[in-house]
Amino acid sequence: MEKLDLTKQHKAYYSATSQPQLLDIPAAHFLAIRGKGDPSGKPYLDRIQALYATAYTIKFMNKALSKDFVVPKLEGLWNFDEEKYAGLPIHETPLTVPRSEWNYRMLIRMPDYVTSEQLAVAVQQIISKKQIRLAADVELYQMHEGKVVQMLHTGPFANEPETLQIMMDFMLARGLKKNGDHHEIYLSDFNKTAPEKLKTILREPVK
Repeated sequence: MEKLDLTKQHKAYYSATSQPQLLDIPAAHFLAIRGKGDPSGKPYLDRIQALYATAYTIKFMNKALSKDFVVPKLEGLWNFDEEKYAGLPIHETPLTVPRSEWNYRMLIRMPDYVTSEQLAVAVQQIISKKQIRLAADVELYQMHEGKVVQMLHTGPFANEPETLQIMMDFMLARGLKKNGDHHEIYLSDFNKTAPEKLKTILREPVK
C-alpha cells in the first residue's frame, strides 16, 4: 500500500527560494493547537508533544483503513498584541516583542479525509493510554491564506530578522501590506539539525 505524502503532493506549498516570492496559497486542512509563550519553554513543548501524538494516532487509524499517510512538517502561526506594539515592521517584531508575549497556533497538515469524528476518537485514546491530557486542546483547522510573500530562511531562528527585512523591502516596493499571522514552516528537525543548517519557510499574508 502506497502512503499518501502530502509534502510531495503539495510540493509548491512546502517549497521556497532564497529570494522573496509572491504566491497564492490554496486552502488546506490541519491539526492545530494554540498557546502563548516562549517556544523554548515546557508549556510549548508539551503542546507540540500533544499535537504529534494526535497526528500519529490519526495516521495509524487511517493506516488500518488502507489510507496511510506520511505525517508532514510542523508549522506555526505567530501573532502578538498589535495595539500594544503598534507600527512595528515585520523584521523588528522578533527583536522587540518578548517571546513570552507571542501567541501561536502550531499546525500539522492532514489529508482532507481526516474527520472530526476521527479526531475525537484519537484524543480519547491518547488521554486514556498515554495520559497526554493536552490532546483535548487539539482541533481541526481549515486555513486559506491566499496571497502571501514568502522566502526560505537558512540558519538560526535568531537570524530571521535579516530575511524578514528582505521580505519587507519586497512588500514595500510592491505596495503590499501585512494581512494575517506570521507563518513558519519548519523544513528541518531542529532537534537534529545544526542551527546554521536549519531551513524554514517564512510566509507573510499580504493584501
